[in-house]
Amino acid sequence: MSKQKRQIPNWLSKARDKWTFNGTTRPPFAEEPKEGQVSVWDFPRPPAIEKVTEEISIFCGDKRLALTKGALAICETASPPTYYIPIQDVELQHLLKMPRKKSLCEWKGTAGYWALRDNPNLAVGWSYAHPFPPFEALQQHIAFYPQHLNCFIGKEKVRPQPGQFYAGWITDNLSGPFKGDPGTGHW
Repeated sequence: MSKQKRQIPNWLSKARDKWTFNGTTRPPFAEEPKEGQVSVWDFPRPPAIEKVTEEISIFCGDKRLALTKGALAICETASPPTYYIPIQDVELQHLLKMPRKKSLCEWKGTAGYWALRDNPNLAVGWSYAHPFPPFEALQQHIAFYPQHLNCFIGKEKVRPQPGQFYAGWITDNLSGPFKGDPGTGHW
């Protein structure tokens, strides 16, 4: 089977160009990073994909949903990183696809959502079956919402990004402010 490169529609390319911030200059309201911190305002837009070698674990109560040292992080201006777990490192017996729930990211493409088997109406994760270029590496990965699960990088429990839509993982090494609160959608 040949791999066909996905084309990004013109209207979507135009939408990408409208962002105010792209990681080249911090806005005046950005917090100054403390020693050992990284500012989310230094992350690029379009987002960057980074390989993560730290252990990442995800739990629902005492039930482990994922454990990996092979995650990918998406780092985008104004947001804490979002972590994508290789599907082979996810305990799929605890999850089910939500066939009617979809969304569109102007960078990554159409996302399909995942729920816990024992709570099938609450999206706890999402994945991209056919991501836009250059995000093809996200295929066969699932990202999880820390709002609904206990997510760890090493031993540090992450805190969820503000709001209900975004799913960045806030850790002590990040400085903000972070996109997600009311009035920050244009960031």
